[in-house]
Amino acid sequence: MVYGGFTAIFTYMFGDLWFLFVGLVLLNIIDWLTGWLSARKYKKESSTIGAKGVVKKLCYWIVINVAFYIGIAFEGMGSKIGVDLTFLQAIGWFVLANYIVNEIRSVLENCVKLGVEVPEILIKGLDITSRFVEKVGGEKVERKDNKS
Repeated sequence: MVYGGFTAIFTYMFGDLWFLFVGLVLLNIIDWLTGWLSARKYKKESSTIGAKGVVKKLCYWIVINVAFYIGIAFEGMGSKIGVDLTFLQAIGWFVLANYIVNEIRSVLENCVKLGVEVPEILIKGLDITSRFVEKVGGEKVERKDNKS
């Protein structure tokens, strides 16, 4: 019943693909935790670096919101002047996909630093997916190499 309630609320707020947004939040948390564990393992813990990581993740959400706003705003303007600009909604989805792939890669990199064996096919698959999203999106978005 609780799961059904959450699903209904998130579907209302984010639509049928609500699980992508919730998934990114969970990946943000997992990435932060695995980054913290990695820093702790190598005795490189820093509250300043941790705070920068949290701010960076909050900025990701600002970028995602701006990207979706662009699509919605231009679609609305296009309908006013009789031009179909619905394709611009893809901008938000490409940005979201890019951040999801980057967060997964970051979690996997942190796991490797923690000594977890990560199958090479998973890492290569994410690299291929990232390149595809960047190619379809038209422009390369800076990838996170040093994860926190």
